[in-house]
Amino acid sequence: MPDPLDDTPQALGEESSHPEHRQDPGETHLSGMQQVIITAIHVTDVTLGLRRIPAGFHVVLKTEGAEFQTSNKPVHVDQAVVEWNEFILLPCEPSSIVRVGVYASFELGPMLCRGEVLRTFEISVGELLDRSEKSRPIIFQPKQEEVVSSCTSLVVRVERRSDENGAAVLCPLTTFMSDDIRALLLRTDAGHGLLARYRRMQNHRDLDQSINHFEHALDICPMDHPCRPAALFNLATAKFVNCQANGTHADLDIPISLFQDALDLRPIGHLDRPVTQLHLAISLLSRFVKRGFQTDADTAEELLSEILDVCRANSHIYRAALLAIETSALHPAGSIDANDLGQERPAASILPLSPNQLAYLAEWCSRRDDPHTSDEVISLHYDALGYYNTMHDGRGQLLVNLSAMLITRFMRRRNDKDLDEAITLQREALALHPVGHTDRSMSLSNLAAHLATRFRHRNRVEDLDESIALGREALALCRVGHTYRSLPLNNLAVQLSTRFSRRGNPEDLDEAIALQREALALHPVGHPDRSKVLENLANQLSTHFHNRGNADDLDEAIALQSEALALCPVGHPDRSKSLENLANRLSTRFDHRGNAEDLDEAVALQRKALALRPVGHPDRFMSLMNLSNRLSIRFHDRENAEDLNEAIALQRESLALCPVGHIERSKSLENLADRLFTYSEHGGNYTDLEEAIALQREALALRPVGHTDRSKSLNNLGNELSVRFEQRGNVEDLDEAIALHREVLTLRPVGHTDRSKSLQNLAAHLSTRFHHRHNKEDLDEARENLHCALTLLARHDPRRSVAHVSLAIVYLSFHRSGLDGTGSGEDADSLNAAMHHFKAAANVVSGSLLHRLRTSLLWVRHASQYSHGTELEAYATSMQLLDAYMSATASVSSRHDTMKVFLSTLAVDAASCALRSDDVCRAVELLEQGRTVIWTQMTRLRTPLDTLQTRGDHAMTLVKRFRDLSSLLDKGPAIHAEGTPRLGVEAEEARYRRLVEDWNKVVEEIRKIEDFSRFLLPPLFSDLQDAARDGPIIVLIASKSSCDAIIILCKQPPTSIPLPTSLEKLHILVDKLQRTGNSALIKALVELWDDVVCPVVKNLGKFAQRGSRIWWCPTSVFNFLPLHAAGEYRPNGESLSGHYISSYTPSLTALMRARRSHSKSPSVSFAAIGQKRPAGASFTLNGVEPELDLVLSLLPPPPAASSTKITSVDATKSGALNALRNNTWVHFACHGTQKYDEPFNSAFLMRDQPLSLLDITQMDLSRHQFAFLSACETAVGDIQTPDEVIHLAAGLQFAGVKSVVGTLWEVNDGTVQHLVKAFYKNLCGDGTMNSKRAARALYRAVQSLARDKDIPLDQRIVFIHIGI
Repeated sequence: MPDPLDDTPQALGEESSHPEHRQDPGETHLSGMQQVIITAIHVTDVTLGLRRIPAGFHVVLKTEGAEFQTSNKPVHVDQAVVEWNEFILLPCEPSSIVRVGVYASFELGPMLCRGEVLRTFEISVGELLDRSEKSRPIIFQPKQEEVVSSCTSLVVRVERRSDENGAAVLCPLTTFMSDDIRALLLRTDAGHGLLARYRRMQNHRDLDQSINHFEHALDICPMDHPCRPAALFNLATAKFVNCQANGTHADLDIPISLFQDALDLRPIGHLDRPVTQLHLAISLLSRFVKRGFQTDADTAEELLSEILDVCRANSHIYRAALLAIETSALHPAGSIDANDLGQERPAASILPLSPNQLAYLAEWCSRRDDPHTSDEVISLHYDALGYYNTMHDGRGQLLVNLSAMLITRFMRRRNDKDLDEAITLQREALALHPVGHTDRSMSLSNLAAHLATRFRHRNRVEDLDESIALGREALALCRVGHTYRSLPLNNLAVQLSTRFSRRGNPEDLDEAIALQREALALHPVGHPDRSKVLENLANQLSTHFHNRGNADDLDEAIALQSEALALCPVGHPDRSKSLENLANRLSTRFDHRGNAEDLDEAVALQRKALALRPVGHPDRFMSLMNLSNRLSIRFHDRENAEDLNEAIALQRESLALCPVGHIERSKSLENLADRLFTYSEHGGNYTDLEEAIALQREALALRPVGHTDRSKSLNNLGNELSVRFEQRGNVEDLDEAIALHREVLTLRPVGHTDRSKSLQNLAAHLSTRFHHRHNKEDLDEARENLHCALTLLARHDPRRSVAHVSLAIVYLSFHRSGLDGTGSGEDADSLNAAMHHFKAAANVVSGSLLHRLRTSLLWVRHASQYSHGTELEAYATSMQLLDAYMSATASVSSRHDTMKVFLSTLAVDAASCALRSDDVCRAVELLEQGRTVIWTQMTRLRTPLDTLQTRGDHAMTLVKRFRDLSSLLDKGPAIHAEGTPRLGVEAEEARYRRLVEDWNKVVEEIRKIEDFSRFLLPPLFSDLQDAARDGPIIVLIASKSSCDAIIILCKQPPTSIPLPTSLEKLHILVDKLQRTGNSALIKALVELWDDVVCPVVKNLGKFAQRGSRIWWCPTSVFNFLPLHAAGEYRPNGESLSGHYISSYTPSLTALMRARRSHSKSPSVSFAAIGQKRPAGASFTLNGVEPELDLVLSLLPPPPAASSTKITSVDATKSGALNALRNNTWVHFACHGTQKYDEPFNSAFLMRDQPLSLLDITQMDLSRHQFAFLSACETAVGDIQTPDEVIHLAAGLQFAGVKSVVGTLWEVNDGTVQHLVKAFYKNLCGDGTMNSKRAARALYRAVQSLARDKDIPLDQRIVFIHIGI
């Protein structure tokens, strides 16, 4: 299929052009008495894009064997249309086909051939008539590989005339010619076609074939042949092109000789002598450039001068000669490329395009991101400027267009010469538009814009001032109602805003906003440029907010920016910029209001912006910098190390793209310094801090007095020097830091958004210096500054929290030093004030949960240190904030990591505090609130709501919403594979946080319903007492201040018992229990009896009968002690097992939940799950199969119990999960592992992969009755977070299993066989199965083991019971 835009002639023929679609010609009918005559032909833009200067143009028509040719017409420079008014007779039949060709000829004398074909096409007579009647031109597209092509349209005027009209018509060309003439014409036409195609396609084979055809044509023309001059000229032209293309300038002698021979045959007065002289002169000048022969230059000058004398000034030959003279005069030999003189310049044409043509090309090029096309169109503009002098009407337009294109190229390639040249051209354009000229306003605006661009890239204030002055003049010329008033309004507003950023003059910013609002009113919804004006106004309002602190400005800026982004969909060239601007605004709002969603959205938007600016993009450095900033802010809010590490890497890449002299280098230096400073404070080293200080000093040097951002650099350098002082103790660093912060404060006067922050920073450094020099003035000034800072912050500003903390620390300094007229430690007012500010800081609801939690822990520490009356309140606040912070933490593992970071003894310390205040009930409440936090978070999402469903339609809606959200949260966030893009991970985390917020709102709505006011709130002691309805519960508390036991009874007040031990002694006792040997174990158990269990037993005698059940709820280190085995271990000695049957519970709530009644099936479904050889194991548990068989043999027969056995290859992870899900009683016999570093990965080892605790927690086992865990270490927790009670047995209970038997350490097969047999005989020997009998059955089984002296003591006490 041929290319419809390709009309390139073949070597010995022509291929048709394909104009736009033609209609069916059969519609028109002519009477036999009429003739069809072409009366006129109009062709436009015949010189467009030509690489050679034609002598003239003509049209050839062929129809029904006849061929007609119009006259050969020359054209002048400004002539856009060539018209032939020559009559040509066409066939009368509408379906007859006419072949039309438009040609450029290269001789006016005897024409050797048709010349270079510009366009050819076929059309019917009928369509010619139709187009003529409707004045519809035939439109042509550019040829393949060309930006522009000559002959863009053609109009044929056709009339129907009677044959009586005797108008003269063209006669057909004679078809009779000799073979030599025919060959000469064919060879010449083929040569022209191939030469034209070479210029378009750059295929050297075309050029070689063109030369070959022209050589054969010359051979056909003897010395006296009239066409020999033309044949010589054609061959010379092709040979000269070959020299230029191949760089073989030594061969220039050949085309020069040929041109000279042609000139000799064209004497003075010959029509084609000037064009021959022109080409000979250009060839001589090219040889002069390469060889330096002065005679060549002199001869060329003579030839060109003669052309100027004989040719008209508006002819193409005259202009080309003038350009050649000017070019050769500007450059001596050897200083220019010969191509500058020849017609084979890349993308250039000897014939210039008209200003209108070039304007069209410039506009067309602006819509394409094609560097090659841009270079070509710029080159065409430069060519035209050489033709159109200052007196030409179109020169101004050329200057403007070329200037704009150079600016575009500068923005893509950052070539400073393009920017300077654009400004120079625009100044010339302005000079052509003096005062009073209609285009002066536009020229002023253009020059102002170019100067503003140069200011942004070189920081020359003179450019900015001149830009504003020009902008004001442009605006004055576009009064209200002027069509183009919006342009100078917008531009002037932007430049004034820029100058404000540079100099800080508030009048500039106010004027900018006013101008921008007027510009926006002129860009209503639907206007193509509305998005840009929205962006600009958003920028200015954001700047106004930063300097005046009006929150409404920021909200409006975000709204405007969001609208602007919506107007820049995917693929829009301004989308990346709009994404970045909205991210900046949201980040700013987060800074001032603390809404985490704003920050997460800012990070997500910034990542999208960076993706749109790949390596090589001129603005990539800014996107890198902005994303680094956002991640740094989020690190400070949440302390995710990945955010900080990525922020540093991004900022280093950004700095590398801002070398010395770059306008944004100071900002990039400052940001990297800030990241490294943060890193040095969070695990980095001394070199990080040193690098940060060095970078910050360089940034400050780039921000002299008067620079808008100087205060920021001063502030940051001051902070960094202060930290170095703390590390190295050099007081000069501290003094310099204070001096820097004083300068910052002077640069941030009253009304400045950051004045409060500066007051706080100066206060912090003064306070530090006080601790080293004890100068009261420093502390007084610090206190005063902090009070001022607080007054400047709005009530809900999250920064109030930091100010309160700083004030609390200063008041503590007053208290310790006694500077207010009291002795050291005696100033009660200062201490009270300190605690007041700690409390206020923890309760700033707009602050981040992490900061508030840390603040509350500071409050706890200091209130505890000074035994202040707010200590208990501080503990309660801390646990409430910890719970809230944990609920917003997505995964179970991350919650566990959080618990390891924060105070693991928080709950027991709070309880000890309550006990010191004799508030035993409060102690129990605090313990229940602050322990098993991870389990509590999970079980909240599975809360039954049967009662609530009966409270009406609104309650039903809340129940459904609560269950839906709880289900989504219970699944947890998706687990991302390594290498998953951060954008996806962050979007998932943000989604989870939004779900948490929605869930909290639903919970608040439920609490508004009668009788549900405490829904999911920490239970009161009166509620917790219900856990003891089947027997006393002993809560054991171990803290640094004391060790205590609390006996909880169902209907009586609790009893507190001080224990004669300490936290330190208990840790030693745990170590003793780890030692092997019966003797060591007995000593440890005796000590456990004496110090812990015996005091409890003595008190229990008042409330519980011997042989009844009791429950232990241990905390802290008590979790690792076998309380059930304590005793004197001597003949007739006391022991706990001699008094009571012991069970354990992780928490009171867990025991209450286990007691919830569910409808029981009359038949027990029992699963025996065993795996003797798990995946990857080098051992075999030979006792597994016999144990399972034994268990199943002891169960009651159906229908009392139905059983299933899962073992060997069937005991896979999925098989075990299915069995656990489908059976309410389960017995595990396998190897168990406790992962102390990642306790939720503790597992039962199955055939293919582990069945982990995390897998179990995700199941609903609320109807399950009993689980026996015959595996090692199933009831031992994590030493780092003991009060979270994270082990397999507890996990099963929290998942819903009511009664669980587990192990404290490793267990051997022999012990298991004996105990299992005794246990199940006691549990269901009478044919019934009841999970409440499990504790008593275990007790009796253990007692039976005690009589077997062959079983070691550690194996007799390894099993414990948990639950009801």
